[in-house]
Amino acid sequence: MTTFAAVAAPFGRDLDASFARIEGLVADARARGVQLLALPEATLGGYLASLGDHGVSEVLPEHALPPALDVDGPEVARLARIAGDMVVTAGFCESDGARRYNTAVAVTGDGVLGVHRKVHQPLGESNSYAAGDGFRAFETPVGRIGMMICYDKAFPEAARTLAVDGAEVVVCMSAWPGSRTGAAADLAEDRWTRRFDLFDQARALENQIVWVSANQSGTFGALRFVCSAKVVGPGGDVLATTGVAPGTAVATVDVGEVLAGARRSMGHLRDRRPETYGVGAVA
Repeated sequence: MTTFAAVAAPFGRDLDASFARIEGLVADARARGVQLLALPEATLGGYLASLGDHGVSEVLPEHALPPALDVDGPEVARLARIAGDMVVTAGFCESDGARRYNTAVAVTGDGVLGVHRKVHQPLGESNSYAAGDGFRAFETPVGRIGMMICYDKAFPEAARTLAVDGAEVVVCMSAWPGSRTGAAADLAEDRWTRRFDLFDQARALENQIVWVSANQSGTFGALRFVCSAKVVGPGGDVLATTGVAPGTAVATVDVGEVLAGARRSMGHLRDRRPETYGVGAVA
């Protein structure tokens, strides 16, 4: 049995405040027996304050961007020390020479287990970040997992690539806002909240995997985040959710058993016919 937790919480530019929040979340998760804790996109240093005016690209000045951190730097090492025997995933702005990437990392106290650079960039995000180049699963103490960031989950090929690469669990870290046009006063009624939830359930169901979805909460700059952190089973069933409020969604799953059960009669990965799917299909 594995206990998963997905967080909806606010993270901004103040790294010391972020680490204080992370320490509290990890301590709470450890007390609840959590073995994998998913923190949001941009946990270390916050997200972009704006994605442009209704889809118009906007180049943000240097001072408006998150701090650029190194995967091998002291901040990720600090995150690993806090994680200890737990697998913790979190997002940050990665420095790689002259380029920045919107990056997620999985760590334990032993160090970095895996890194993912966000591939799909919404609206004006490409003005601030370079794009990643792929999706790869990797081994962890809780099994083989994959990672993606926010808008990545809108593309079925991304999750399918990870599932074909053997990921039994996919962690998606987001800074997913509510709609900026025709926004609902109640986030539970917002159409972007609905899309966020539909993507989570569809990606879990079509690949018959466990899906762990974290998100920012509150507001940052022009953005109001939908929360909705959750754990989804391989049948698309939501096992735990925070709803549209900050918090931690926790679920305990026998991953091998639930995947075997979901795939026993209708195995979506087993029954694929890649030769019929045309150019660009996942082999």
